[in-house]
Amino acid sequence: MSGTVSGAGSAGPGGSRTERGAGLVWYVAYGSNLHAARLACYLRGGRPDGGARTYPGCRDRSPARRSVATALPGTLYFADRSLTWGGGSAFYDPDVRGEVPCRAYLLTAGQFSDIAAQEMRRSPAADLDLTPVLAHGRATLGPGRYETLLRLGTLDGHPLLTFTAPWGAAGADLTAPAPAYLRTLAAGLAESHAWGPWRTAGYLATRPGASGHWTPAAVAALSA
Repeated sequence: MSGTVSGAGSAGPGGSRTERGAGLVWYVAYGSNLHAARLACYLRGGRPDGGARTYPGCRDRSPARRSVATALPGTLYFADRSLTWGGGSAFYDPDVRGEVPCRAYLLTAGQFSDIAAQEMRRSPAADLDLTPVLAHGRATLGPGRYETLLRLGTLDGHPLLTFTAPWGAAGADLTAPAPAYLRTLAAGLAESHAWGPWRTAGYLATRPGASGHWTPAAVAALSA
């Protein structure tokens, strides 16, 4: 299944009482977690191929119940510095015109909370209070890199959620992504969207932060 998240099937920011209490959410990944093997390091624990950190995994190590390819309106950009990959991390800005290929994973709310904790370099410990983001579409947990939660609609009765930085692409400290990180993103796009190497390279090389540092040819060569 593919399409734009903000389209049909959305029940509005708050959703129904049944939906809010269902316990399952879609985690919408737009960066390295497009690749299922990389997401597995967050779910089961482990170190991603080419990465420098080992993750503890979620309290519930069950695999995702489903995954679907989809897209978000906005842009992907690279900023800050990843302790895992050594270059810029991927962030999502919904306020810039464009489209971002994504992959949505159906998880428990607790697993989503634990993935968010690990993205913030913390140990999984407790479930997030998702009531504010479900009610208002956006919630800020703190000033950290992935502490801004976004609700992006609804799919099959469950809310679509992601996290990003509190700043947008225009105000970010843009940083070029590392080769291993781009290779993982490319593998995720091929796996989830069946993109070929040149379509993938053209997309990644032109994102803010990568543009001017990477060419499509250089990105394509990473997966050759």
